[in-house]
Amino acid sequence: MPETRTQDKSAIRHAATVIVLRDRETHPKILMGQRGARAAFMPNKFVFPGGAVDAGDAKVPLAGALPALCATRLAEDARAATPHALAVAAIRELWEETGLVLGAPGAWPDKVPNDWQGFAARGYLPSAAGLQFVFRALTPPGRPRRFDARFFLVDAEDIANDPDDFSAASDELSHLQWVSLRDARSFDMPFITEVVLSEIQARAADKAPPASIPFFKNNDEESLFLRLRGVPMSG
Repeated sequence: MPETRTQDKSAIRHAATVIVLRDRETHPKILMGQRGARAAFMPNKFVFPGGAVDAGDAKVPLAGALPALCATRLAEDARAATPHALAVAAIRELWEETGLVLGAPGAWPDKVPNDWQGFAARGYLPSAAGLQFVFRALTPPGRPRRFDARFFLVDAEDIANDPDDFSAASDELSHLQWVSLRDARSFDMPFITEVVLSEIQARAADKAPPASIPFFKNNDEESLFLRLRGVPMSG
């Protein structure tokens, strides 16, 4: 995604990541792609689609709101990022990086932002109704980019277009593919992605939004595994 020239690259940016889960009751698979070798953040690694929240995300209309429980958990310790903007960023990044549409048929009430022209041309408004907030992680200090990332889980059945059609994807991720949850750990991925995979494996058969959310909080003083809603993680 384009970055403004005045952006402070050392600042912690709010971000959204999407884990699309397919065939969850039989042979669960997740959608992953590989970052480029020249990427400043996690080069060559296999990751889920995602990226930073843009200023305009808070103004994009949603045809379907986030589940109330997920919105409540997203608002905890949020510091300026709104649940709406995070959900919109998740849908936008999924569209830009994979060409997959998480939306509902409908007309946009106002002028369509440039980032959403292709999405809207297909006759859809973004919908967050199928998103579930399942994980949060803060990039450790010392990295070239730092993100306060929220991970969303969505079932492939909620994707409006063909889940195997990546023809509208940008070139930000290559080798887009459906990876068996059982085989995913054989890919070269960031540590935090492996941690999130464990959470997804535990939730694959559960379609209800989680009541508490794991939060891997890395700050300048310490690294903590917490849970949003005040429940400590057991060791």
